[in-house]
Amino acid sequence: MKVLITGGCGFVGTNLALFLKSKNFNVNCLDNLSRKGSRYNLNLLRNKKIRNYKFDIHNFKRIQKLPKYDLIIDCCAEAAVEVSKKDIDGVINTNFLGTLNILKKAKKDRSKIIFLSTSRVYPIKDMNNIVKKKIISSKIKIKKTFGENDNLQGPKTIYGLTKLSSEMLIEEFAYAFNLKFLINRCGVISGPLQFGKQDQGFVSLWIWAHLKKKKMKYIGYGGLGNQVRDVLHIDDLCELINLQIRKFNKINNKIFTVGGSKKSYTSLKQLTHICERITNNKIKFVKVPKTSIYDIPYFITNNYHVTKTYGWKPRRNILKVVSDTFLWLKNNQSIINKYF
Repeated sequence: MKVLITGGCGFVGTNLALFLKSKNFNVNCLDNLSRKGSRYNLNLLRNKKIRNYKFDIHNFKRIQKLPKYDLIIDCCAEAAVEVSKKDIDGVINTNFLGTLNILKKAKKDRSKIIFLSTSRVYPIKDMNNIVKKKIISSKIKIKKTFGENDNLQGPKTIYGLTKLSSEMLIEEFAYAFNLKFLINRCGVISGPLQFGKQDQGFVSLWIWAHLKKKKMKYIGYGGLGNQVRDVLHIDDLCELINLQIRKFNKINNKIFTVGGSKKSYTSLKQLTHICERITNNKIKFVKVPKTSIYDIPYFITNNYHVTKTYGWKPRRNILKVVSDTFLWLKNNQSIINKYF
């Protein structure tokens, strides 16, 4: 099977490309290499004879000239919430118009689509309503998990809006042109090849700060570090997508919420304690009580439907996520310093 991965030199895309190549898929990538670290990932792909097409996903003419693929996995996104607030046009061009271009290509070639969406499609108010306090308790209680049937109405960030709009566009193309698709709404993802920088996810950022003994901040909700997220190991996601590809002909045109769920979750403060144990370093934290309009106090994914459909569950807990990410960061410090 010929597979094209957009955003193929990013954290998720590179891991997925290498994983699928190891499973004997014929994999190519599309990435404009604009993110720091993507050129390092490009070398990893080249070493496995995976080709990357270097241009923007919103370049419609060049996308139409690409070879025909049996499957396109759309991992391309500008995911940083703060960036989406500052560069609305850029986020829409990449996250929405980029997906539109991929859909036109899929329509032309009759390609299947797997789209990686986000947990940020859910409205901020629904997550705030779980806690109902400006200062969160230090005791983690799983009060609610978010699944496919939860409310989607309400402000959610520009990034989340573009992803939800892309989901709806995919469903319209499927209905109008008989395309086959799967959508995975992913929560926080972490693991090796995450560089520990601001736009690379909070888990690797936390680990890198402890590794390099850098001062950090607990921001929002009283500045206590009690916000809670579930975290999915990148290898668990790759294993799920491999399953989905192999069962695509029987199971398609569905949306799944996918995350660490009750298997793998943490508060920021708990993550700090884990990082202290693994790195043997303690760092200073500054409390910033003020909460941003885009901050959320809590999110845990409901994996019920994806587990029922595929028999898949995340196998790696938060300790495994942190330890694997730590080992990669520790062993690749010179590479990170070179590219950042």
